[in-house]
Amino acid sequence: MTSTAEKASITERPSRPSSAASLPSRLDSLTSLRFFAAFAVFTHHFTGFGHKTGYGAAPLVFPYSQIGAHGVTFFFVLSGFLLTWVYKPQQSAGAFWWRRIARIWPATLVAAIPAYYVFYVMAKEHRDWGSIVSSVFLVQNWFPGAYPTLPGNPVTWTLGVELLFYALFPFAARGLVRLSTRTLVVLTAAGLLAMVAVDHFAFAHLSDKMASWVMRHPLVYLPEFLLGMTLALAVKRGWRLRLHPAVPVLALAAYVYAYYQLRAQLSPYWDEQLEATVRPSIAVLAALIMLAFVQREIAGRRGVMNSKALINLGIWSYCFYLVHHTVSRWATYEYGRLHDNNGALFSLLGLGLVATALAWALHRYVEEPANRWLVARMPARLRAPRRG
Repeated sequence: MTSTAEKASITERPSRPSSAASLPSRLDSLTSLRFFAAFAVFTHHFTGFGHKTGYGAAPLVFPYSQIGAHGVTFFFVLSGFLLTWVYKPQQSAGAFWWRRIARIWPATLVAAIPAYYVFYVMAKEHRDWGSIVSSVFLVQNWFPGAYPTLPGNPVTWTLGVELLFYALFPFAARGLVRLSTRTLVVLTAAGLLAMVAVDHFAFAHLSDKMASWVMRHPLVYLPEFLLGMTLALAVKRGWRLRLHPAVPVLALAAYVYAYYQLRAQLSPYWDEQLEATVRPSIAVLAALIMLAFVQREIAGRRGVMNSKALINLGIWSYCFYLVHHTVSRWATYEYGRLHDNNGALFSLLGLGLVATALAWALHRYVEEPANRWLVARMPARLRAPRRG
């Protein structure tokens, strides 16, 4: 990387900030990384927690596959980063919200149909229609009494988190861009520590059901979104760090290995305390991985993450995320749970291909055309640039 920019401290503003025109608006490597995060979540849902959950737990990847549940943390950090990276101060809040809903909601609605069949009809699950409707509008996380815990299409609870991010972003961005990088770093660090504190409190003082609800509440994830915003602003202002992508990727692998090796030796109490730190830890490692790849793109370097195949998988990753759990659970109900041996990996890859094909179709025939149709029909008053 370039020398002077990379040596700048994160607490410093560069004397010659990077021009917005000199920075790429499209970051293909981050698009590719989205697929790996989505596939990590799929792997977790496939293996479950071992023994009686999931479709089959292959000893080669289990219990480490359970960390895939935190692949959503990558999405939350990435969301803050990308929205800030392409932030347009002149765009009205209404236009921003219209575009985000146009992007996420049509595919969500279509994916809810097979999810309903699998998670309610095949599962012979009780229908709580209030909870199901709340999931359609992505507000299920706000109701502690929702039934089941993750109603509707279970994976859409993360979209409820994103919905809060979208609601706040137009206002948060206007204020955060005025803060120094040093102040942003302090606020972000405080937020991540607050996540740990909330988790500790929930484990110690709340019932398992209430603790689970608190730790999925959209407000709890705001520090991860802020981390992405802070990183984007720091990079746009010229801050760099000498960091080869292999370093944070290997650090993540080492963390996952150590985490599961350590927790196997801990008492239930200390296991819960360790669990309280995992989301902020994964968030920081995800941010470092993003930083490493973004710096390469800014420097004009391309690699495997810039390949067309991976970029396409990344483009389809949102739809993959919407359908993957439905596919895995359908196979479980249809064929019964597999034996826990490494042969399950062949089924994992097979179902992964099925989910990918469905994701392509959902993207090609629903997400993209619906997004174009809705954006073209945005009210003229929303298109008008924001004043002031």
